[in-house]
Amino acid sequence: MSIGNSPEDDRTFPADDRDSIGRALQQARIAAGLTVEEVSASTRVRIPIVHAIEEDDFSRCGGDVYARGHIRTLARAVGLDPAPLIEQYDAEHGGRPAPTPAAPLFEAERIRPEPRRPNWTAAMVAAIVAVVGFVGYTMFNGNDTTAGTTVADGGPAPAPEKATSAAKPKPVKPAPKPTESAIAAVPQDKVTVKLSAIDDKSWISAKAHDGKLLFDGLLLKGESKTFQDDERVDLVLGNAGAIELYVNGKKLEDKFESGQVERLSYTKGDPEAG
Repeated sequence: MSIGNSPEDDRTFPADDRDSIGRALQQARIAAGLTVEEVSASTRVRIPIVHAIEEDDFSRCGGDVYARGHIRTLARAVGLDPAPLIEQYDAEHGGRPAPTPAAPLFEAERIRPEPRRPNWTAAMVAAIVAVVGFVGYTMFNGNDTTAGTTVADGGPAPAPEKATSAAKPKPVKPAPKPTESAIAAVPQDKVTVKLSAIDDKSWISAKAHDGKLLFDGLLLKGESKTFQDDERVDLVLGNAGAIELYVNGKKLEDKFESGQVERLSYTKGDPEAG
């Protein structure tokens, strides 16, 4: 009886020679002669996140939506087609998830109001005012009764004069509803940009014309931020589809996609039409 390799041992399996997403981005960056700092400056993706993505660590991206946005942004910065990398990410992370309702997602983030404590000072003041008012009313009512008795003893009280004409109350006109332009009224000598997270949360960054950072962080659903500068406001929207944008008092009708990263700049003359 001979001992040897079984036929199953001679089988070969095709290896997946495709680079990981992080390695593909790193090799393309090196081939383009770019440093991580230069890629971060051009994409507005922070340096630690660029390093983490190149090591295939997407936990710092803040979720699948932001991970796809960062991959797409970095791929374009180093000259790669982002579509195959996005498909690879979806295949390795369970596919693109179906959209979920926004309300349950943020249910845990709602802050429950603390129960109000009874305001004993206000209660005491109200009680004192009630007592004083009752005493005053009793004294005033007693004086009116005495006066009425005196008039009855001396003779009939004079009949009240008839009103010549009943005054009809004028109808009160309802206050006009504030228009969109009135709500978003802004000074003409500045650039004013208002951002509101409508459908979802979004990471945003805002800078003045001199490079000063006005804001860099997460804008939760229902929150708004307003930025002003004398010349220009530069924006980076991490999840542009969730943002409603007003520029110099005018609502922009541009439709951005969810998860899309947008870089925008506005001056005092923008927008030309809105």
